[in-house]
Amino acid sequence: MNQDHFAKLDNPVWWALTGAQQSFSTGTAVAKRYQRGVLSFAAFDYTFPENMNALDEWLETGEVFFIIGMLPVLPPHWQLITELPCVQMVLQQPVTNTPSETSAAPSGTSIIPLTAADRDDMFNLVTKVQPGYYELGTHQLGNYYGIRQDGQLVAIAGERIRLDGLTEVSAVCTDPAYTGRGYAQQLTAHICQANLEQGITPFLHTLTTNERAIRLYEYLGFKQRRVISFWKLMKGRPLPQKPAV
Repeated sequence: MNQDHFAKLDNPVWWALTGAQQSFSTGTAVAKRYQRGVLSFAAFDYTFPENMNALDEWLETGEVFFIIGMLPVLPPHWQLITELPCVQMVLQQPVTNTPSETSAAPSGTSIIPLTAADRDDMFNLVTKVQPGYYELGTHQLGNYYGIRQDGQLVAIAGERIRLDGLTEVSAVCTDPAYTGRGYAQQLTAHICQANLEQGITPFLHTLTTNERAIRLYEYLGFKQRRVISFWKLMKGRPLPQKPAV
């Protein structure tokens, strides 16, 4: 895959919402967001940074949302909550060090596809481990897989942002009571293999401070592409206009 195609990962949400995931998009020709209840991510066409202002009418007052990548000067009634610098990683080769689905796991453990019937279990687990990045409708964005123990969903991973030829691996998490069994590695490898077999390149984001996760993804064959920030924002009430003098 040529580097021009990877350049779209500098503004991944924009290229997803104008391409493979446009059916989940609302907004204008220069600024878009995922439908409310699906994912709290928004984006704008970088050609003119002021395009970001067009998002305002598509956000509710008090709504918390994320923009990935470039962040121009904010409208005065928007609030920057925090910056989350992330390592963006890409997998361009077959998964290395592929784990066995039963390694370090109780007998009978297997990876299963998750469906809309698992929606609440998926939301509850991801929210428990990684709150704020997953909504009840996020599972609609791609394929999600999990591992259950005694009927309880204890590990999950899936596909979130999808561009033409590129799929983000996301929501990789394990219930704290079940860590150390290789579940995250198994699920990540499973999703990556499925995408690579279709000619789709997996990518992902993880906090620059999450050294354990970075080591795991490098172990599977991912390479670091760049550091990119997730900006957590909130829309406030517009400031009153001063009367003309």
